[in-house]
Amino acid sequence: MSACKCRHCGASIPEGHQFCGSCGRPRRFASSGAEDTLFFGPLQTPGRAKLIVIRAEGQEGLSYALNATEHVAGRSSGVILFPDDPFLSARHAVFRYRDNKLFLADLSSLNGSYLRIREPVHLADGDLFSCGQQLLQVNLLDPRAETPTPDGTLHYLSPDRKERLRVTQILEGQIPGRMESSALGEMTIGREGCDLTIPEDSHLSRRHAKVTLERDGRIQLCDLGSKNGTFLRLKGEVRLIHGDYLFMGRVLLRVEIIE
Repeated sequence: MSACKCRHCGASIPEGHQFCGSCGRPRRFASSGAEDTLFFGPLQTPGRAKLIVIRAEGQEGLSYALNATEHVAGRSSGVILFPDDPFLSARHAVFRYRDNKLFLADLSSLNGSYLRIREPVHLADGDLFSCGQQLLQVNLLDPRAETPTPDGTLHYLSPDRKERLRVTQILEGQIPGRMESSALGEMTIGREGCDLTIPEDSHLSRRHAKVTLERDGRIQLCDLGSKNGTFLRLKGEVRLIHGDYLFMGRVLLRVEIIE
């Protein structure tokens, strides 16, 4: 098997190699003749993607072309590196193609990876999400009554308002901050006039997001048309589509996919 050129990026594929070392395309798409016309670049291939760093005030920064089959992102290990971000793990997350579709999986990082929600999503007890610069956790409250001591005495507590849902602000160091609960099973989050109000966060919209306990016991998270969006911490692998936004550490990225 002789050496040939990749038809997508023009790199040379050595004899015996089944994939292009530059863009990751299979050898069967390669060309051995100089008469074949090459693409200007691999990003013209349908399904290929790039990540664009979004800086302050929405300005675009660096971009990363996802040309190979798999791309690891992190602080010090991988091909997409942000060495100055202390909130990123060394190997934080991986972007990979499967069936010509792009997926993202968190690599058990300390601080997780977050995807901006496009429509209402369901949460589990203890899930984390982000609004503005706030990291928040949702919890279902246990409605069970306290068990008395053997002599029949109960602990003295505040009157029970039958709270069903709680949202807690998580501060650096995993310390709980502001905490609000609801007996009605619905809570709004924002900068003004909400159940959980955080006026000092200028990245929050006035009414940013809402958490609702549905009749079937599921928790729903809904963005209220906020300017900066609501982000959910990922569990498992998720498919990315054109226009998705995601947070890793302190880095905000936008996904662009050629269709």
